[in-house]
Amino acid sequence: MAELDGPRLAPLSGRARQLVVFLHGYGADGNDLIELGRVWQQLLPQAAFVSPHAPEPCAQAPVGRQWFGLTFRDPNERWVGVNKAAPVLNRFIDAELKRQNVPPAALALVGFSQGTMMALHVGLRRAVPPAAIVGYSGLLVLPPDNNPATAIAEITSRPPVLLVHGDQDELIPAQALLAAAQGLAALEVPAQWHLSAGVGHGIDPEGLRHGGEFLARSFKSRS
Repeated sequence: MAELDGPRLAPLSGRARQLVVFLHGYGADGNDLIELGRVWQQLLPQAAFVSPHAPEPCAQAPVGRQWFGLTFRDPNERWVGVNKAAPVLNRFIDAELKRQNVPPAALALVGFSQGTMMALHVGLRRAVPPAAIVGYSGLLVLPPDNNPATAIAEITSRPPVLLVHGDQDELIPAQALLAAAQGLAALEVPAQWHLSAGVGHGIDPEGLRHGGEFLARSFKSRS
């Protein structure tokens, strides 16, 4: 599997003390989320931002990328997919932390849709807990038995998590937010959530504000 790369934003302060990694959704690429970093730069002046392109060409969007394929015919394909994509993402994160000379505890993962699935899966299994995970419009991928208790033996970190979802999401229904919050509670992972009224499969200004402020608080608590 190819190594990852994507657009970056340098910290406003000049030297990075934190790293925010954006994980885009199915059929998009790293350019889709890097602009969130520009919105958050004033809140997070010491953060470097990077938004890698997912490792595979997207079967349903010829110019887009995917973390893993989706046919919706195999009930286990998300579980298989996140586990397959995790090693290449972890290698990228480790290399980027080294590139920026940032400690692993000063990492935050921010995902959208399929990227949220990756952020939760990888972030809860890092050797050093990230400072935070923010997941937009996604879900928590559970093992084939759909039981969070089965995954608890794999969980090595319990960073604070914020889940944000539109209540009009037609692609991943808002019930996925509540299911993810319950699953994280079963894994003893501290989670907050925000439901954006009238919002579909996307991020509104209020959700963006919640995410940036959550990251700022989480980084501050680690400093």
